[in-house]
Order: sequence, then structure tokens, then C-alpha cells
Amino acid sequence: MAHPFVQIVRTALAALVLCTLPAGLTAQKAPDKKKHIPRTVWNFDGGIFMETDGSLNEHTCFRLAGRVFTKDFFDNLKRIDDDQGTTFVRGKETLTEFPPQLSVIFVIHDMPCPSQLHDMSGREYLTREMVSKLKLSLFWKNGVNLRPIDDFKIGFFDVRRILPYAKELSNELPERLEWDYELQVPSAGVPLTDSLVLMVRREDGRIAARVAARL
Repeated sequence: MAHPFVQIVRTALAALVLCTLPAGLTAQKAPDKKKHIPRTVWNFDGGIFMETDGSLNEHTCFRLAGRVFTKDFFDNLKRIDDDQGTTFVRGKETLTEFPPQLSVIFVIHDMPCPSQLHDMSGREYLTREMVSKLKLSLFWKNGVNLRPIDDFKIGFFDVRRILPYAKELSNELPERLEWDYELQVPSAGVPLTDSLVLMVRREDGRIAARVAARL
């Protein structure tokens, strides 16, 4: 029979082991250290630029390119990503929301479809009638949530003809056009982490083009 002192020591050691091991008798893994995020800085002087390609069908494709801006707001605006998260600063000022209103300008013009890069047969150029049937929608996007913007206004609209390099052949070639738009979009109280989404739908409701302007 073990000495009473030895028995006490054994009991104490057993209790210590039980306190330091989980029920499964496996050592508990130390928590992972927080992953370090390299500091990155993005500069948005001039506004937010956007560009995408769209199509009406396999023979008619186009490019939509534009910019979101407003007076002074984007001057020296920076986005900083680091271990603390995302911060928007302008000089020494920290910003969290867009200004009360944004201007959005963009153009739409013909582009060859991917299948036409080596064979232009069958290509159809955008016409006034085709574009007049398109529907433009705007949304604020946060995560997967889209909030429709119903009160934007068209400040400017124009359709101009793109002349060919060989101007003497302009009457013999298909008419090529460019559509220019300027929109006024209310944005008071909208977080800078939201994206502005432009969506162009065809007459049948299918999406012809979609692009997001994000900081």
C-alpha cells in the first residue's frame, strides 16, 4: 500500500492532468494568430472609373465606359486597407459617406464581338433604334443587396456619328454612332463602401451590360 503522502501527490497530479486536457484527452490547439494584412493605398483623384463590354446578340456588341465624379470630393481621396480594416481619408479628414449628389458620365459605342476578332462577317453595328429600346437602371450595392435608384436624372444626352479615317468613304460604310450620357445621382447618406451599379437591359429583359463603380 502506498504511503499516504505519495497517494496525495498522485491524486493532485491526476487532477492537474484532467484540468489541462479536454474531454477527448487531446491537447488543445493554440488559437491562430490574426493574419496580417499588408497595407495598401488607393488614390481616387478624378473620380471612379468604370468600363465593361456588352452585347445585344452574337452579332452586335458594344463597350460602355465612364466615370463617377463630383466637384472637389475625389481630390486627394484615398482608400487605406490594413489590419484595422478599410478607411477613406482626404488629407487629415476621415470620410464615411458620399456627397449629396454624384455625376455619372459614360459613353456607349460599337465593339467587335469576341467571335468577330478574326472574321467580321455578320457584324451588325448599333443603330438608334437598337439603343432606344435599351433600359438603363441604377442601384446601390452592399454585399449582395441591390437598392434601386429611381430618382436619378439625365443631365445630358447626345448621339454623334463617328467618322471613318477614310472620310471619302463615309457614305459607303455603315453608320457608326456613339451615345454620350451624363446623369445626376442623389447619394446623400450612402456609405463609401457601397458600389454604384449601372445595368443595361435589352427589350426582352435580359442584361446587355452591367458594371459597378466602387471605391
